[in-house]
Amino acid sequence: MTIWLSGCAAIVVIAYLLGSFPTGYIAVKQLKGIDIREVGSGSTGATNVLRTLGKGPGAFVLVLDALKGVLAIALVYWLFNFASSQNFIPPSVDAQMWQPWLITLVGLAAILGHSKSIFLGFSGGKSVAISLGILLAMSWQVGLATAGVFAVVVAISRIVSLSSITGAIAVPIFMVILHQPLPYILFGIAGGLYVILRHRTNIERLLAGTEPKIGQNVATPEETA
Repeated sequence: MTIWLSGCAAIVVIAYLLGSFPTGYIAVKQLKGIDIREVGSGSTGATNVLRTLGKGPGAFVLVLDALKGVLAIALVYWLFNFASSQNFIPPSVDAQMWQPWLITLVGLAAILGHSKSIFLGFSGGKSVAISLGILLAMSWQVGLATAGVFAVVVAISRIVSLSSITGAIAVPIFMVILHQPLPYILFGIAGGLYVILRHRTNIERLLAGTEPKIGQNVATPEETA
């Protein structure tokens, strides 16, 4: 049992490190030679990369950040498949019950890593892109539904932060509607609240009517990522 618990703990730590990998920071540093945390919104996420380097690099960072989330969840599936084939899962462990809980913990660890990167002094983005990757790997139906909500809101409002907040609110709702396991529902609630809290400055600007739309520059920190 000790070996099994150690393996599960290791996967959670690896997920945090995956989330911490500073994709946006590295992209801007390599292409423009500057620290993205010192320009635009100060965020390391795809939205600030878009404003700093343009659509191509912004989309590239968005995809890579989402893939970090997919890979984190894929590690859990690999662990269970490998442990099952090697008879490493203790008899007392119900794999079908255990797996969704570990996926939830791994997903939350990856989200935390993205916004509090150990490689950047615990700074980072808003965990939106990586959350989408996690959702697609966790439940592709929920992931696509959430992406649809985001796309509709951003098409209407042209405000990325509003779209991100709306998507975060929609996640636990879709989890319930699509009859996902309890751990996934709790992930939707906890992850959604965390993303919303990461947008608290954006919320203040939305209420004040000063939140920038796509194509507008932002002089204050804390735009979405």
